[in-house]
Amino acid sequence: MKIKRFEFNMFPENCYVLWDETNEAVIIDPGCLYEDEKQALKSFVQSNGLILKHLLNTHLHLDHIFGNPFVQREFGLKPEANQADEFWIEDAPKQSRMFGFKLPEPQVPLGGYIHDGDIITFGNTRLEAIHVPGHSPGSIVFYCASQHCMFSGDVLFQGSIGRADLAGGNFDSLIDHICSRLFVLPNETIVYPGHGAPTTIGIEKAENPFFR
Repeated sequence: MKIKRFEFNMFPENCYVLWDETNEAVIIDPGCLYEDEKQALKSFVQSNGLILKHLLNTHLHLDHIFGNPFVQREFGLKPEANQADEFWIEDAPKQSRMFGFKLPEPQVPLGGYIHDGDIITFGNTRLEAIHVPGHSPGSIVFYCASQHCMFSGDVLFQGSIGRADLAGGNFDSLIDHICSRLFVLPNETIVYPGHGAPTTIGIEKAENPFFR
């Protein structure tokens, strides 16, 4: 599996494009708000001949879904996420106003729900959905066992964890689920977060101050 990371600028957020030798691909968390960011994502997909199969959201906070309408319009993919986060779509205009700007276009509804334990496939690649609530009620981590990596959204960062003070957040639940769902995975598992640099499960178990 190959991985391309885009860092989009509004809240610096990581979007990932994953593909394998079949050229089938998925997009995770297209946080592209500005036109140049949207076109960079589109150009990468087209120039590499990728066949997009899924648009996946780890959760539905504003900065992770900016580009959902664009991806749906350009590639015909409807976003998929956990149902418990669905209320954030309706709340998106209010959230943008709180940050002092207006969304350039309405958000789009989900095209499918992702549940804990679901397997998302593209080409020869399998991603397992792991429900890790606490940052948001519907936060999902996408784990690829064959490639020893995960895409953690805003659940787990290098040296930190996601905030738990937004609607539906719960600090104790976040800590408990990281320990019981993520820290049981192999130490060499690479963590690709929604913001910042990659890390590993082993490093975070040993060094993350929230677990020491």
